[in-house]
Amino acid sequence: MKRGTLRFALVAFAALAAPANARAQSGGWGRVSLFLQGSQSRPDDGSPTFTSNEAVASLTLRSAEPEANGFEYSLDARGSTYGTGGEDRTSRFTIWDAWVGARLAKGAVGVRVGQQWITDLGGLGSVGGALVEWRGRKGKGKGKLRPRFGLFGGFEPKGWESGWVSGVKKGGAYAALDGDGGRRHVLGFVTIRNSGLTERSVLTTTNFLPVGKKLFFYVAGEYDVAKPGGQGDAGLSYAFVNARWSISSTVELQGLYHRGRSYDARTITQDQVDGRPVDPRLLNAFLYESGGGRLTVEVARGVRVFAGYAQDRGNRDDGATGRITAGFHASNVFRSGIDVTVSDSRIDRTGSSYDSWYGSIGRSFGSRVYVSLDYATALSVLRFTGSNGIVVETRPQTRRFSLNGSINLGRSLSLLLMAERGTGDFGTETRGSAGLSLRF
Repeated sequence: MKRGTLRFALVAFAALAAPANARAQSGGWGRVSLFLQGSQSRPDDGSPTFTSNEAVASLTLRSAEPEANGFEYSLDARGSTYGTGGEDRTSRFTIWDAWVGARLAKGAVGVRVGQQWITDLGGLGSVGGALVEWRGRKGKGKGKLRPRFGLFGGFEPKGWESGWVSGVKKGGAYAALDGDGGRRHVLGFVTIRNSGLTERSVLTTTNFLPVGKKLFFYVAGEYDVAKPGGQGDAGLSYAFVNARWSISSTVELQGLYHRGRSYDARTITQDQVDGRPVDPRLLNAFLYESGGGRLTVEVARGVRVFAGYAQDRGNRDDGATGRITAGFHASNVFRSGIDVTVSDSRIDRTGSSYDSWYGSIGRSFGSRVYVSLDYATALSVLRFTGSNGIVVETRPQTRRFSLNGSINLGRSLSLLLMAERGTGDFGTETRGSAGLSLRF
């Protein structure tokens, strides 16, 4: 038996066995899931039909976070195995969280050891090592802010499989303020070292700021204080701003700005360690940028219409494109239980334009079953291009129909079913999937 298939079987077995053991734990929660998918692609160019299938099992266990002294733990693991008709895909076993810890000094000090994801640091928060966090008392002023300060260090986990990257170490610190209403402000620093070279040194920030009960801001960013791999460009590498203003009970205004670049700092650094010349294409970070706004108005009970405009830049070498979006959503139309959503995005490019339509009709059958029929055109896909990075590939001629079902088999057990068919200038693709999830 292949090692990846064996690991998948172990996760699936643990997922089935976990509920009985986890129910004995007070205050925690868990979830086990099994996902199966099969697809068939028929290219229009006469190439052979390609079929594939996959199975994914996941297990999540999490203790309650004690306010005073106490023990805590987290486990989040998944295994996947594939069967293909013409392409060899490696089975995988991935661990996101596998740590144990304790709150000490009446809850003021927390210690965690193992592989963990520090969510305060966003995408840079994974580490295999130790975390020490100090947590202060909740303030009495506006927002009742509570300070936290953490230090961590260890190894860099592999992205899509278990284990750690050889020769790569990671460490950093963060300071946070948590308040009522979800208010949070975090400033962090992460440094990654590869065989003595600085791979990345980044300042991170995440902020959720409610202003009263009608205006909300979410802001996140990353700033490279050193050149990625010693050869990229320092400076702002990621920025995200989302603002939402409930002007009245029926009118909402939302603004969004998103910008980022992505260096393959690991390859840049490893090439230098191994004495290979750095590919110049790696130094041109993929750039995406999007900014715009949307107005939503509730014109009747359960009926919302929306319209917006944005400018997007999806690839490094492309210019900005305009995008006009409009549509509506109606729930429980004429008390029939039917929900309807229709939207259109008009994309204008230099010398060309096209529409991307989306439509959905769904209905509840009792309190346990929900079924929807969806339709979409002009899909976009991410395509990996090796050392040249990632390209967003738009397919204006594509059409996709999908039938989705959600069935609550109990208070904690749910079944998801999906069948879809896509057509376009690439050919025809048929896909079916099923998922079973148990929360306890």
